[in-house]
Amino acid sequence: MTDLFGKREPRAPLAEQLRPRTLNDVVGQAHLLGAGKPLRLAFESKKPHSMILWGPPGVGKTTLARLMADAFDAEFIAISAVFSGVKEIREALTRAELTLQQNGRHTLLFVDEVHRFNKAQQDAFLPYVERGLITFIGATTENPSFELNNALLSRASVYVLQPLSDGELVDLSRRAFSNYMFIKEILDDARNAIVGYADGDARRLLNLIEQLADAAEETGRSDIDDDFVKATLTQSLRRFDKGGDQFYDQISALHKSVRGSSPDAALYWMVRMLDGGADPLYLGRRIVRMASEDIGLADPRALRMALDACETYERLGSPEGELALAEVVIYLAVAPKSNAAYTAYNAARALIREDKSRPVPEHLRNAPTKLMKDLGYGANYRYAHDEAGAYAAGESYFPDGMTPPKLYEPTEFGLEAKIREKLAFLRSLDRKAKRKGGEGL
Repeated sequence: MTDLFGKREPRAPLAEQLRPRTLNDVVGQAHLLGAGKPLRLAFESKKPHSMILWGPPGVGKTTLARLMADAFDAEFIAISAVFSGVKEIREALTRAELTLQQNGRHTLLFVDEVHRFNKAQQDAFLPYVERGLITFIGATTENPSFELNNALLSRASVYVLQPLSDGELVDLSRRAFSNYMFIKEILDDARNAIVGYADGDARRLLNLIEQLADAAEETGRSDIDDDFVKATLTQSLRRFDKGGDQFYDQISALHKSVRGSSPDAALYWMVRMLDGGADPLYLGRRIVRMASEDIGLADPRALRMALDACETYERLGSPEGELALAEVVIYLAVAPKSNAAYTAYNAARALIREDKSRPVPEHLRNAPTKLMKDLGYGANYRYAHDEAGAYAAGESYFPDGMTPPKLYEPTEFGLEAKIREKLAFLRSLDRKAKRKGGEGL
């Protein structure tokens, strides 16, 4: 297209060309936009309400906000928390005031990446939302429960948007390729590769297709096959925010796969995270935690192996050192499981937090000086190594007057099965010693 002076105007990006103009044009989010679903009802009611749109990039958050402004015949103002501050917030709210006074039109204020605003900046919107001056729509890729103020959340409905399915991306790709008449054929394996690279992100899909179409036009190609896709799109650049919600979701999936004794799933999630750019040593630290929390004394070697894997990675670096992490993840997944030590530690913490401060019994106190000995410190202490079986049966190591709590309960798995037997035997010796002591009174 050219202007009046014969200059060629820049072509709008494909993502902008295909931006939905009506609600029926939106691809995906059927759980919100289908008949009788929450956002569909909101559109049909013509009654705007403030909301938070939570979902990964490229799933239609900005598009839905624009469509709402059209549906409600509202002024649309968009700001980004990445580039905006208090000044831009004030300007937007002043503009909303003027629009209402001069035109009688309501304003829909869209804030992209709203989680980037601090508490004070988020609070700045509250009076205007309460007055009804603006309908506030925030878009975020982060969990609102952690990133947004409770005051703002209480005034807005939260809608969770999902990544687009492969089928939805295939449909969108057909619509996108139809814009390039010179492309006559897209082979199935090529289309599947593009969908895989898009990773649920519609905007990314359209950008990839635009990149492929430009390359095809330059080289005179009329068909798109898998080899051409791979040669043109040199990196998949999977969607992965190292500090975001997906990061913690994937770490959770890795941990639960190890706990659930699924080596294949554990390896899958670990490699997914590495492929997405996760710090291998961060994964190493989490793997050490898994060894302590979920295997524990059922297999004490697991903790040492996890530490060794971290040290190996530090020595070798990537990619060789990542093999050591993979090895230990598989080992942890197939190892016997026990959270008895983890449970015992948490129980001990809870007990100490709730109980009073009790003095150390005199027989357990250290007595390095004559004064301490004269005060009875260390008196009647039974040295376990001098007792039969190196065990002082019936001895108490808790504060005087305290009912001994049961904190550590070994499982029947792995080495803990033997620990369980050993403790049961020692407890039987304690009972015998107490009966014998009672008989002597």
